[in-house]
Amino acid sequence: MTVIKKYGLLTAGILFLVGALIVGATALRAMAQANQGNGIGNNNSNSNSYSNANSNTGTGTSVYGYGYGGMMGGGMMGGGNMGRGSGTGGMMGGSNGTQTDPNAKRLSGDQVRKAVTDYVDGYYKGQSLTIAEIMEFQNNFYAQIKEQSTGINAFELLIDPYSGNVWPEYGPNMMWNTKYGQMGAGTSGMIGRGMMGGYTQADQPTADMPVKPEQAVQDAQQYLRAQGGTLTLESQHDTFYGYYTIHTLKDGKTEGMLSVNGYTGQVWYHTWHGAFIGMVGGGE
Repeated sequence: MTVIKKYGLLTAGILFLVGALIVGATALRAMAQANQGNGIGNNNSNSNSYSNANSNTGTGTSVYGYGYGGMMGGGMMGGGNMGRGSGTGGMMGGSNGTQTDPNAKRLSGDQVRKAVTDYVDGYYKGQSLTIAEIMEFQNNFYAQIKEQSTGINAFELLIDPYSGNVWPEYGPNMMWNTKYGQMGAGTSGMIGRGMMGGYTQADQPTADMPVKPEQAVQDAQQYLRAQGGTLTLESQHDTFYGYYTIHTLKDGKTEGMLSVNGYTGQVWYHTWHGAFIGMVGGGE
């Protein structure tokens, strides 16, 4: 009887996971289709010599990005560092600035910094991580965390501008981060390597990737040209384990950001922030 119960639970768990993936994939496709025509799509471009199953070789193939509130939001795929989230953001991630109370007030920069510090101290105590920057957008605050010992950026966080809930950023931070992400070494997430746009190349996390910074910038520029519009890139790039993140500019001013995979050259525009409001002080 014990064996039957054990395998019965295992079968039920597998069926639940398969069902969740099917629902999630359907939702992601619908979101991607809804985002078409907004000037920046969710497709990834790749024109260099690096290739894997997810690369775009000019044949019209695209890999859908994860918009805010998507299946890969903080917490749902539990296990591993990037399954963590604070507050009541829930299974599908945070609320992304959704606020129906007309009298609600957005958090101050100091309040957001405290929320991020508490999150890092709570989940990564003793790992010598610090805040590199905090940016305020219409839908959320964005925080970049780096390693003090190496100077390499560790991961990216989103913060609800009203509740202060903190959770791992979607997209590249979840799927391409080879040390702290869902695909990172040592994590125990339910999604295996290479699935849903993840990496397969690196067994040991490193910031020295096949796609060098100069090539990453070229790939990002080509992506923006292909999308049309007038967006350009900031001269500075931020290196993470597995990818780069670069701020995008409109008329010379910060507009948003995109990321470039350090192994494939794929480009992923961050569609979930909303309009840029401003920087929140400097790093710690």
